[in-house]
Amino acid sequence: MYEATAEAVLIARVPGSFITRREAGLDVELAGIPGDRHYGLLRPADSRQRFYPRGTMVANRRQISIVSVEECARVAAKLGIAELLPEWLGANILLSGYEELTSLPQGARLLFPDGAGLICEGENAPCTDAGQAIAEAEGIPGIKTAFVKAAYRMRGIVCSVEREGMIRQGDPVKIMIEGV
Repeated sequence: MYEATAEAVLIARVPGSFITRREAGLDVELAGIPGDRHYGLLRPADSRQRFYPRGTMVANRRQISIVSVEECARVAAKLGIAELLPEWLGANILLSGYEELTSLPQGARLLFPDGAGLICEGENAPCTDAGQAIAEAEGIPGIKTAFVKAAYRMRGIVCSVEREGMIRQGDPVKIMIEGV
């Protein structure tokens, strides 16, 4: 078992945008965070599910996006910017205290004090959408594509909800890895 802290909890409520904003706490349901752009038990297949026709409804394994303070700092340094805000990445949770968040294996559990439980579904690959948000915030157009390379294996993880509950800013998080 490992421990971390939820430094921030965030939600993307604006239609058409993945930019998130901070909240004091978030109720999570089996379908994700109500009101968030990734909410739902199902989602249309895209380039990540190549074995299904695009648009086929599949289980939503990308309900919640989590990044770490430590990895955001390393990516910011690579990009030559002072900081990389989780809002620009569309993150729902910003953790501190677990240095290599992106390397968490699929199936790892993140457990919160109120009982909420998340399952790591894998690495969240860097994309130019996040790069564009950073470029606009920093006023540096070249960051759009530079972000993809800079954030390789440091973009955080995506999770699905295994158990409903509340996740609050400041919550301690238990990280359970099977077999460890």
